[in-house]
Amino acid sequence: MTDAADKKGDNDKTITVVVNGTAHQVPKNHDLTYAEVVTYFDPTYPQHPQTVYSVTYTRGEKPKEGTLAPGGSVKAKDEMEFHVIPTSES
Repeated sequence: MTDAADKKGDNDKTITVVVNGTAHQVPKNHDLTYAEVVTYFDPTYPQHPQTVYSVTYTRGEKPKEGTLAPGGSVKAKDEMEFHVIPTSES
């Protein structure tokens, strides 16, 4: 019984966020950074940080929707959705 209780406790420690339609598990009460969200979309981002992405989100806490800028972060909420789009610099 203890194992089952421990497993349930572990499930309560993570939430699901969705990046461009793909679900990802993140720690509960976690502040997601721009770099983390972009890396979920493009796993090679850490090797190519000069690439710029537009990151928007919906179903957040407060504010419920917005834009995540480079260097920024937002508190993760279960079922939060992120939309990442590569942009070109002029």
